[in-house]
Amino acid sequence: MVSFKNNKSRVLVGAAMSAVALCVTGMGATQSRAQSTAPQVLPPVSVDAPGQRARVTSATRPRGAAQRSARVAPRQPSERPVSASVTATTMGTTHTIGTPAPSYAGGQLAQGGTLGLLGNRSVMNVPFSTTNYTSQLMQDQQARTAADTLINNASVRPSTGQNGFDDTLQIRGFPVPASDIGLNGLYGLVSSNRVPTYFVERIELLLGPGALINGIAPGGSVGGGVNIVTKRAGEIPFTRVTPFFMSAGSYGLHLENSGRYGENKEWGIRFNGVGRNGEASIDDGNSRIGLGALGVDYRGERFRWTLDAISQNEDTKNFRPQMGIQTTVPFIPVVPDARSNWYPGTLLKQRDNTIATAAEYDISEALTAYAGIGYREGENYQTFPDSRVLPQFPPGGMDALGNFRLINAYYDSYTKTTSGNAGIRSRFQVGPVGHAVNFAFSGYFQENGSAYVANTAAQSVPSNIYNPSPLPVVTGARLPPRKANEVMFRSIAIADTMSFLNETVLFTVGARHQRVEQDVFNTTTGVQSSSYGAEAVSPLAGIVVKPLQNVSLYANYAEGLSQGIIVPNTFANRGEILAPFKSKQQEAGIKVDWGTITTTAAVFQIARPLLVTSPANIRGYDGEQQNRGLELNAYGLLLPGLRGMVSATFLRPEITKTSTLAEIGKDAAGVPDKTFSASLDWDTPWVSGLSLNGRVIYTSGSYLTNANNPWQKFSDWTRFDIGARYATIFNGRPVTIRANIENVFDNRYWLTTGSFVTVGSPRTYIISAAFDL
Repeated sequence: MVSFKNNKSRVLVGAAMSAVALCVTGMGATQSRAQSTAPQVLPPVSVDAPGQRARVTSATRPRGAAQRSARVAPRQPSERPVSASVTATTMGTTHTIGTPAPSYAGGQLAQGGTLGLLGNRSVMNVPFSTTNYTSQLMQDQQARTAADTLINNASVRPSTGQNGFDDTLQIRGFPVPASDIGLNGLYGLVSSNRVPTYFVERIELLLGPGALINGIAPGGSVGGGVNIVTKRAGEIPFTRVTPFFMSAGSYGLHLENSGRYGENKEWGIRFNGVGRNGEASIDDGNSRIGLGALGVDYRGERFRWTLDAISQNEDTKNFRPQMGIQTTVPFIPVVPDARSNWYPGTLLKQRDNTIATAAEYDISEALTAYAGIGYREGENYQTFPDSRVLPQFPPGGMDALGNFRLINAYYDSYTKTTSGNAGIRSRFQVGPVGHAVNFAFSGYFQENGSAYVANTAAQSVPSNIYNPSPLPVVTGARLPPRKANEVMFRSIAIADTMSFLNETVLFTVGARHQRVEQDVFNTTTGVQSSSYGAEAVSPLAGIVVKPLQNVSLYANYAEGLSQGIIVPNTFANRGEILAPFKSKQQEAGIKVDWGTITTTAAVFQIARPLLVTSPANIRGYDGEQQNRGLELNAYGLLLPGLRGMVSATFLRPEITKTSTLAEIGKDAAGVPDKTFSASLDWDTPWVSGLSLNGRVIYTSGSYLTNANNPWQKFSDWTRFDIGARYATIFNGRPVTIRANIENVFDNRYWLTTGSFVTVGSPRTYIISAAFDL
C-alpha cells in the first residue's frame, strides 16, 4: 500500500482532468399524456444549461373540460433560454443515442428511460416498474454515489454506509452488487465497488428480473437492475468549477466542461474531473479520490456515435468495517459509534479504467442498426481482516458483547472485462397493429484474478468492536494476483411490442437464449481445476392497457437467470461451481399521470432458489425464497415551486421451501418488511433563488437468521436529511451554493443483509459552491 504517501498527485491530476386508491380515482380525472410517446408541446419556459436546474417541468397539453392551468415553478436566476436547435428526445424512437427522455414535472425524475432490448420508452408505456433519476436531483441532494440517489426509492436499500468496501444494494429484498450496474446498457464497465455521480446524467432503475431486458447480470441479481447513462454535451456550452467540503475534514474540487462544435453542432465533448482528500466518516481514516471522465459524441443526420473514457482511483485508509454476528447470540449487539473502525489499520486501493464506444445508423426512418463495445480493467489491493477464524476458534463473527477473534490477510484481485452488443431496432405497421421489434446479440467476457495471503488461526488475536485491537502484521509475503476464473455470457434475444387501438393496448413478448460458461483455475499452478457450461431461455410477456390516456394498467411475467457462484474457500466444498438458476416474477400495477404528479402502485412476487450453508459447512442452493410485496409511489410538482417524491414498500420475504422444515414460512434473514422514503424540495417565496429540502428514510427491523428468533431481530431505523441551496448571479455568471446535512440526529443503526453487518453513516455535512466561468 505504498501509494498512500504519493497519492496527492493523483488527487491533483483527478481535479485537473476532472397510493392504490389514489391511482384508481385518477382514472376519472385528467387525461393528460405527460409521459406518452405521442408528440407533445414543450413547456413554455426556459431550460437550464446542462447540469443547471430546470425550474419547471409541466408541459401545456390538451385536456378535457376539467383542464387546469399548468402549474409552473418560478424561474431561478440561474436559468438560461433554451437554444432553438435542441435535439428531439430519443424516447419512443428507434434511437438511444441523443437527447434522453425529458424531465417530468419538478425535474427530479424523467418521463422515460432506456430499457435495453425495449429501447428508450415512456414509463407509461412499459409493463414494468421503472424510475429514472435526473442529474438535477443528484446535484441538489449532493449525492456522491449512485447508492445515495437510489435510496430515494423504498424498494432499494444499501447494505453499507459511506466509505465501505462497495455499494451492494438490496432491491425488492434481494442483493444487487455494484458489479451488476450497467453503463449505457452494458454490464461490467463500471467500478465493482461504487459508481460516482459526477459523470452521470441519469440513473435508471428497473424493479424485478431483467434477464430479457439486459441479459444475465454478472452478480446474479434478480431483484432489479440499475443502468447508468453518462453525461453528454448539451446545446449551451459551459465551464463549471465546484469546490466542496464534507465532514470531518474532507475537501475536493469538481471541474466540468461541456461544449458542442461543428457547423451543425454535431460534435460534443463533456469532461468531468474530480479530486477529493480527507478523513471522510471514519476516525483516523483518509479517503483520496481522483476521477476523470470524458464523453465524446457525434450526432449526424443518420449516424450517431459516442465514446466514454473513465478513470477512477481511490485510496482509503480505515474503510467502513463489516462483520458477521454469531448465530447463537442471545441478543443483537449494541450499535457502536458510526465513526469507529473495528479493524484499525485497514488499507484499500482501488483502480478502475474504462473505455466504451457505441454507434447507431438509421437504415431508414423506421430501421436502426446499432452496436456497442467496452473494456474495463479493475484492481483492488487491500488488507483483509477476517473474524471467521476456523477451524480452531469457531464460531466466527462477534458475540452479543461485541467480542471476536480475527486474523489479518492480504486479499488482492483484478478483473478484465469486455462487454458488447449489436442489433437492429425497427418500428412498423401491419394492418391495425403497430410493431416495435428489436433483435440483439450480446456478449460478456471477464477474467478474474486474486491472491490471498492470510495469517493462521494460531496467529489470531482477540478484539472487540467497542475497543478494537490493532491489526496484526501479515506474516506471509504479498503475492501478485493470478487468474482464478473466467466467465463468458452469450445471448441472442428478440422482443416485439405490439400496439393496438391507437396505442391504448401494448403487448410485449420476447425471449433471450443465453449460454453461461465458467472455468476455475488454481491460482498457484495456473491449471484449470473445473468448468461449467449451461444454456437457458428467459421469456418475458407484458401488457399495458390504457382505459384513459393518462392511466396505464400493466402486468408482466418475467424470468431471471443467474450464474451459479463459485464456492469460496471458507466452505467445505470450496471451488465448486454451482449451476445457474432461474427466478420467476409476476407483477401487476397501475400508473396515473395527473399532469404534474404521477402516482403508481404495484404488487409483485419473485421466487428464487435459496442459498444456504449446511451443518457440514457445504454451500449450495436449497429450497426457495419468495418475496411478495406492494409498492406505492408518487412524484412530481406538488405545488408551484414544491417538488416531492414519496415511496413505500411492504414486503413478505418468505422461505417457501427448504430442507430445514422449521424455517418454512419464516422471513428470510436480513430483509425488512416495511420501507419508506420521502423528500420535499421547496423554492421559498420570500427569497428569490433560495430553496430548502428535506428527506426521511425509514427501514423496519429484520432477522439475523432464517429461524426468526425474536431476540435476534435488528431494530428499525429512521434517517433524516435536510438541505438548502441558493442560486444567484455573480458578475453575470450563475452561482449555486448548496448545503446538506445527512442523518441530522446522528442516529446509530445496523445495516445488514443477513450475512454481514455494518453501521450506517454518521451525521455528515456537505457544502459546495458551483461557479460557471
